[in-house]
Amino acid sequence: MAILEIILFIIGGLIMLFIGAEGLIRGSSSLALRVGITPLVVGLTVVAFGTSSPELVVCLKAALEGNGDISLGNVIGSNIANIALVLGTAALIRPMKVQAQVVRREIPIMIVVSLLLVLFLINNEINRIEGIIFFIGILIYTVISVYFSRKEKSKELKNKFTEGIAKKPLNIRLAIFFVIAGLVLLIFGANLFVEGAVAIAKNFGISQAVIGLTVVALGTSLPELVTAAVASIKNEADIAIGNVIGSNVYNILLILGITAIIIPVSGSGITMVDLGVMIITAVIILPLSRTGFILNRWEGALLLAGYVIYIYYLLPK
Repeated sequence: MAILEIILFIIGGLIMLFIGAEGLIRGSSSLALRVGITPLVVGLTVVAFGTSSPELVVCLKAALEGNGDISLGNVIGSNIANIALVLGTAALIRPMKVQAQVVRREIPIMIVVSLLLVLFLINNEINRIEGIIFFIGILIYTVISVYFSRKEKSKELKNKFTEGIAKKPLNIRLAIFFVIAGLVLLIFGANLFVEGAVAIAKNFGISQAVIGLTVVALGTSLPELVTAAVASIKNEADIAIGNVIGSNVYNILLILGITAIIIPVSGSGITMVDLGVMIITAVIILPLSRTGFILNRWEGALLLAGYVIYIYYLLPK
């Protein structure tokens, strides 16, 4: 595959993934609101699932075609990028206020889930039983989130969980159209994106694991990066950090859970360095955010520097 063709596949696939996810979120959240589900619950379930849909279809597509390293690399690389790149960039733009409940509950949950992934990967595979455990975990996490979000009536919490829901729901026919069109775009977009990623690996002699950890992970983390940067500019970054932490939990429990249930995910190309960096980025955010519950610019610069060093390490020398 020619270089230009690869670039077109990657960019075209990403555009279709993002538009497809937006259509799926708008359509499905409108349908949920129409049947009487509260905006809070819609935000915690339908929208949360919708924002994870690009990563999910990319992981499924790669795993079903025997490219398990891309699937696992996507999740691990996205989790690293979400903290080191996304939060680092946002904090560099403007110091980020960290909600106390994020430090006390969300970050420890993310750390535990990340450690569980490392434990499951001792045999270099996420099997169906482990996938079921992950999926049960996301159900428990969602129930806990619904419980505490109802208990904590803060404006910030409400905004965090209802962000992305249309103020006025679409009519039923239009909502169904958006759902179907969104799913179609997600499937075709994933097909293009994964084919482009595999072609890069073949053309340049780079392992699929590295492609998953870099190109695929960066591509699927772009929405979080743009959202966090815009939120930081608007001085609303306190919401963005909660969304990033939640996204990391969903990446492992939901995406790897569903993928492994359908087909076991091989991770033979993932190294202890990759897993170590994922754990370090998950753990380091806890002491950083405890410094007055503010993520400062120098801390953002530290996270970004760490990410650049890691990417440089991955690139073939």
